[in-house]
Amino acid sequence: MTKPGEIILQESDDSTVTLVLTGSWKLGGIGSSAEDVYQRLQSLPTPSKIKFDSSQLSEWDSGLLIFAKRLRTVCQTKNDVFDSSGLPQGAQQLLALAAAVPEKKDARKIESKTPFLVVVGNDTVELFHSIGKMLEFIGEATLALLRLFHGQARFRRSDMLMTMESCGGQALPIVSLISFLVGLILAFVGAIQLQLFGAEIYVADLVGIAMVRLMAAIMTGIVMAGRTGGAFAAQLGTMQVNQEIDALRTMGISPMEFLVLPRMLALALMMPLLCLYANIMGVLGGMVVGVSLLDIGLIQYYNQTVAAVRLWDLGIGIFSGIVFGVIVSLSGCMRGMECGRSASAVGEAATSAVVTAVVGIILSTAVITIICNMLGI
Repeated sequence: MTKPGEIILQESDDSTVTLVLTGSWKLGGIGSSAEDVYQRLQSLPTPSKIKFDSSQLSEWDSGLLIFAKRLRTVCQTKNDVFDSSGLPQGAQQLLALAAAVPEKKDARKIESKTPFLVVVGNDTVELFHSIGKMLEFIGEATLALLRLFHGQARFRRSDMLMTMESCGGQALPIVSLISFLVGLILAFVGAIQLQLFGAEIYVADLVGIAMVRLMAAIMTGIVMAGRTGGAFAAQLGTMQVNQEIDALRTMGISPMEFLVLPRMLALALMMPLLCLYANIMGVLGGMVVGVSLLDIGLIQYYNQTVAAVRLWDLGIGIFSGIVFGVIVSLSGCMRGMECGRSASAVGEAATSAVVTAVVGIILSTAVITIICNMLGI
């Protein structure tokens, strides 16, 4: 077993103190004699000279450097001469390096609690800044759409077709499942109350109007926000990291036309079709409950649904689907274009895109509902 580090003090007549280092000078293995040295140095006459003898030193690490640095500080306090020439060559170089760059007095970060009003003010400024950037992005997208109507927008039609396939046909399985289950749940919830009055047949009215008017569009929009909006943000965010968007600008190609416009058009065109499909699946879900549990005839349920659902209800649902498609596509593209230059920034952009799209869907739903109520439709 290696002997722990010890110190032997040798004093001479010329006020020179030699510290003979023996054993292993590693962290955790240094003996208590190091503290004895500090106490004994306090009793020495001043000025004096401190030097080392490391001929009997077996091994060392940062423990030796810590001791030597503390001893040098003591010598500077007592105006003693500190001679490190007797230390190992590596220890001398590290000790000199530690003394070469002194610590800046203002380098340490002073943690202080930010006042509550300052936090609220900063968040408010950031909110208005985000709203400004959002309005700017919407304005640029509108201008790109106007250039499309004038035949001046430049983008590849194949990109739009591939995006339509991605957010259209490939989204049918998840839209089918969600819409069918939502119709099923609405029928179950309505049946609990309607059975108290013997009005089970009106489950068809409840499910049909709720799904066709708004629920199908809302659930499809939320599904597409998580599925497609996040994908748009991740795609454009990765292009931002790889500097592909900067390359498009360098070549004189507008990223708004080349990247954002085909995605916005594809989702705005596919959302109404997905909403129509979601209507059918939701009504089928309600029909399963009505026919199997409430003893309503299949033809009777169908006729009741057709009689309850108006053309206005279908139009409101389709219009809501178009609005939700634009919101989801703009949210995903905006967060992707604002993405930073790191992998974590791509993940944050995808998350932010989904949150922005869902909030936009809920707000637009409230606005559409209020307008329809004011118009009496």
